[in-house]
Amino acid sequence: MGRARLIRFLGRHSRGAWGGPTADLILAAATSSREIWGDDLEFADLAEDIAVEARLALRITEEIKDVDDRIDALVRERDPRGIITSAPGVGPVTGAVVLGRLGDPGRFRSLAAVRSFSGLVPSLDSSGVSGHHGGPTKHGDALLREALFISADQARRQDPTLAAKYHRLMVESGKHHNTAICHIAATLLTRIAACWNAATPYELRDVDGTPVTPEEARMIITTRYTVPESLRRSRTTTRTSRRSKESQSAPSTGPSHPHANHPTAA
Repeated sequence: MGRARLIRFLGRHSRGAWGGPTADLILAAATSSREIWGDDLEFADLAEDIAVEARLALRITEEIKDVDDRIDALVRERDPRGIITSAPGVGPVTGAVVLGRLGDPGRFRSLAAVRSFSGLVPSLDSSGVSGHHGGPTKHGDALLREALFISADQARRQDPTLAAKYHRLMVESGKHHNTAICHIAATLLTRIAACWNAATPYELRDVDGTPVTPEEARMIITTRYTVPESLRRSRTTTRTSRRSKESQSAPSTGPSHPHANHPTAA
């Protein structure tokens, strides 16, 4: 096809998502394949193999969609008011995890107990004369923590209060990206539980408590709480400390200090 035609082909069929870099990867793979196989490469057989893999991939995609539809129906049945999925970053799949693994938040004595159940609270190493906070206890449900971590990374892009906290942790406190997201995940879980107990959907607010629309929230985040890209890259690299080698999935968190007027301010 040639590079130019391949770029046009990829751009047309991916709706602009793929371009020159993807074309270069494909051409490099094709060149390597020709070097390995030489004239023994049968393109007709290769095309059939690819077609088989494509049919399998499409079938798996259909099955995944069916499962997603079933999950969505179950979440709607369990949460008809959509309180769980009203939280930013929480969709039907992650909402199902929260509902299934957390159960009824009303069974916990306090919001702190909800956070403790998730294992997102920091451990405390103390002696008779000193003490300091370590990484998360991880005594709670691992699947719940994973879902909250994924949701929190999206929520901080949608909720100005969470974006402000993420910005402060990254820029002012010098936290690693994963550590900052653990903080956000703990706050997000607290707010979800508070909203569930109050039977009130999650509400986006500015840092001064003023309700905002999703469009206004995105504008606030863009103008006030965008973390510089250079800083983000330096704080998202893989850490090589002993603690991070032991657990890359659950970085350290520090203590949180929620302030609750409305449930989503928790």
